[in-house]
Amino acid sequence: MKNKSAEEMSFLDHLEDLRWHLIRSVIAILLTGSIAFIAKDFIFDTILFGPKNINFFTYELLCSISNKVGLDESFCISEMPFRIQSRTMSGQFSAHIWMSVTAGFIMSFPYVIYQFWSFISPGLYENEKSNARGFIFISSFLFFIGVLFGYYIVTPLSINFLGSYSVSSEIFNDFDLDSYVGLVRASVLASGLIFELPIIVYFLTKIGLVTPEIMIKYRKFALIIVLTLSAVITPPDIASQIIVAIPIIILYQISIYISKFVLRKEKLKNKEWS
Repeated sequence: MKNKSAEEMSFLDHLEDLRWHLIRSVIAILLTGSIAFIAKDFIFDTILFGPKNINFFTYELLCSISNKVGLDESFCISEMPFRIQSRTMSGQFSAHIWMSVTAGFIMSFPYVIYQFWSFISPGLYENEKSNARGFIFISSFLFFIGVLFGYYIVTPLSINFLGSYSVSSEIFNDFDLDSYVGLVRASVLASGLIFELPIIVYFLTKIGLVTPEIMIKYRKFALIIVLTLSAVITPPDIASQIIVAIPIIILYQISIYISKFVLRKEKLKNKEWS
């Protein structure tokens, strides 16, 4: 069928185009997920179960820093008092599948973003289309930084706190494999998506739903939300909460500057046309 321009495409044509972009994204995720499926020893023993080992990079780094600045020994751990078990017949196979899909999504994220951009780009101006390469690179970079932040900061802090938390010496922590995998997956993916905040603000500003004034006005509420989330996903000590909260607060402030930049460019463009 002859390719149509964006102006000639009907609503159903746009849906068909979106369907093919989604299909290509899913295929990319499944292909890269297949690689992760084959490399299960590395994915599980090294990546997934890394944060439950006391010699994990984050624990050693935080312990070293706390000793140098004279803090207590709360960041230095000597054991992980819990075990991971699978109590269902399909538990390990299910965890293997979903970890492979998660790894596939993370590895193929730049291609997924490319497909997203390919879908929306026909409705943009030529000068906006020229920013495609920068958009894909920045989006992927922020996502991967967020994934690393979730894996090396949020995940080990959460595992250390929840794994060592006890209400009675009579209780020993035996965690289901699905529960452990879910915690790691949620921490990593949520952090990756949160770090996309500047990109989201950029597009919301472009369509007029967000302005710098709105973000500045509600900044104190955003700060309360950030601190609340930090308190929920980290141990109940100030140091851990600050470690998680600071990058998110910085991202929020960067998003305000991005919103100002977008509006400034829009005003200059309107002056040139008038």
